[in-house]
Order: sequence, then structure tokens, then C-alpha cells
Amino acid sequence: MTRRISILGSTGSIGENALRIVSEHPGRFEVAGLAAGRSWERLAEQARRFRPRVVSVAKPADAARLRGLVPEGTTVLSGEAGLREVAAGLGAETVVSALVGAAGLAPTLAAIEAGASIALANKEVLVMAGELVTRRAQACGVALLPVDSEHAGIAQVLFGRPAAEVRRLVLTASGGPFRGLPLAEMGRVTPEEALRHPTWKMGPKVTVDSATMMNKGLEVIEAHWLFGLPPERVDVVVHPQSIVHAMVEFVDGSLIAQMSIPDMRIPIAQALSHPERIPLEVRRLDLVEVGSLTFEEPDPERFPCLCHAKAALSEGGTATAVLNAANEEAVASFLAHGAGFMDIPAVVGAALDAHAGAPASDLESILSADRWAREFARASLDGQRLRAQRWA
Repeated sequence: MTRRISILGSTGSIGENALRIVSEHPGRFEVAGLAAGRSWERLAEQARRFRPRVVSVAKPADAARLRGLVPEGTTVLSGEAGLREVAAGLGAETVVSALVGAAGLAPTLAAIEAGASIALANKEVLVMAGELVTRRAQACGVALLPVDSEHAGIAQVLFGRPAAEVRRLVLTASGGPFRGLPLAEMGRVTPEEALRHPTWKMGPKVTVDSATMMNKGLEVIEAHWLFGLPPERVDVVVHPQSIVHAMVEFVDGSLIAQMSIPDMRIPIAQALSHPERIPLEVRRLDLVEVGSLTFEEPDPERFPCLCHAKAALSEGGTATAVLNAANEEAVASFLAHGAGFMDIPAVVGAALDAHAGAPASDLESILSADRWAREFARASLDGQRLRAQRWA
């Protein structure tokens, strides 16, 4: 039976891999809609190959360029209205939420309201609004299917097991490119160095998040909302080989791990085909060839972003939205050579310290916290005097 899908963020690494899986399984999937940001030329190529009913880009000017390049019968839209149509207007049974950052929240909520299962690669959706998103998904009977390799691993291990049997979850982190770098040299790291991830191929923002270990902090928050365990029962270990993606410790002392080579097509395919599995032509894991697997505790001095994320989750409310927004602004500034590598955790920590918490019970309160944190971070990064008043 053919499954109708839409992809938010089709020109990024997750979107491209999802479409690769679609092309390798003809007849199994129908691509209803594709949405991208600025990569309109790549979107045009995708539209010609997969012939979706709707494509959308961020800017109206890029939409105008697209209209002469897509097949007959494909509608071209732009902006928030276009994202919403791709997410919720095409009757997709599964929506891949792979936009980067806060931009993915509103269309993902729209897809949930439309009754689509969510293949969730945009971890910021749950970081910003975990309570709201999980509540709406439960009310609408919608499955949240994790695409992060760590959460997909946990979901496989937990499959059908009651929460009462689980003692803790363990997420693994590669440690990024700076795991062995002397702490005194961390402040001199360049964007080019930060983008050289040792095991995974990801977009720039996610790659920098991996280097600061903010990525793992965001995943701890995501795991809390996906699996319902409190923060103190979600642990992180550094595992440089990136073979073990996650582990679950059960109350009887058993520890079950999910392992595979580091290839994002594996968790993407699991989300697209859920609850079935489909064959993939990927390199197989040979443990004899790997030889040894090592694990170590993350260094909080080297990776303060992980501590910031856990603190924000413990605080609750809008703190995680502030964490996410401040981090996005700091990472963007670092990638543009406007901020240093260690300015990222410093700005995030300052934003959390200045933030006065509020409930995250509705979309407007979350977006308001997001706007405040971005303004605060930009002021800090610009070297301006930070405003004394606390946000309310």
C-alpha cells in the first residue's frame, strides 16, 4: 500500500536522504509536498523527479523563479502559508519535520492537527514546545516517530515495553572534533574546524551543535518528552565510534543497546515505514572489523552547553525555548565569524540566567520567549549592554 508523505526541509541532509529512500522503494511512497528554505534550484530538481502536488520556498521571489521550472500540475507557494499547506493541506499520512530550528514548530503543529504521523528530525520542535506538542499529538491520536539516531534506537529497544520496567535511558555522543583538544584552545576554534565532524554528515547548524554538545543537550530534552522519563533518568556518554546509538537500562539490571553503522538513512527509513521495516542497501556493521567500543563521561568544562540544556529542562516552562533561541543566534553568529566558539555557551548561559520563567502552555507564550531570547542574544553578541530588566 502506497504511503503519502510530505517533507518539510526537503533540500537538507535529512530531506535528501528521505527522498533517496523513496526512490529506492518505487510504489511504496507518494511524495505529496516538498518545502525548502532558500535552495530553490535544488527544490526544482526534486519537483521534476518526484512530481509533488505542492512545493514551497521561504521567499516569494524564489517562488517566482520556481514556477517556470516545476512540472505541470505542481503548485508553487512560499512563506508560512506554503509551509502550512505542505504540512497539513495535502492529506499526507506522514510528514517529515526536518526544518532547522524554530521555523519547524508551527507547521509541525499544523500537521499534527491534520492527523499526520510526524517523522521528527527537527528536535527544536520538542525542545521549544514539548508539553504543547506531545499534548496535541496525544489528543489527535498522532504518532511522533523519532528520526534522530539516538531516539530511534531507544524506540526500537522500548518497543511495547511498559515505562515501569525502565530504569534509565542512555544517549551516546561522538564527542565531536574537539573531544581531545586542550581546554585552553577551545576559544580559538574556527567554523571550518567545527564543521569537520568525525563520523556524521549533517547540516552546518547541527554539526556545530554536535561540536558544542548542545545537540546532545537538546536530545536529552527531546527524550524526556518522547519517552516520559524525568531528566535525572536520561544520561549521556561519549562514544567516539558512533556504533552504539542508545541504550536502555531496565529495572532488572539488563542493559540493551541499539547498534548500527552511522547512516541516517536507517532511522529515516524506520520512521517512514513504521511499524514495518524495509530493506536498505547500507554498509553492514561488522563488530570484528570495529574491534573495540569505548565510552567515557562528557567533560562539563569542555561542554557547558550540555549542562545548560539539563538546567533548562529542570526549570521547565519557557526556559527550553530560551535555550534553543539563544543557541540558534549564537551558532549563526559563530558560523558568520562574528562570535567565538566558546561565546556560544556563554551567551546561552547568560540568557538562561536573565530569563524569568513562565508556563509554556500555549504557542504565543513560547514564541514570545523565543523572540526575547533572540533579542537578548543578539544584544550580547553585538557587545551591547545587556538590559537589566528581566523578561516577563
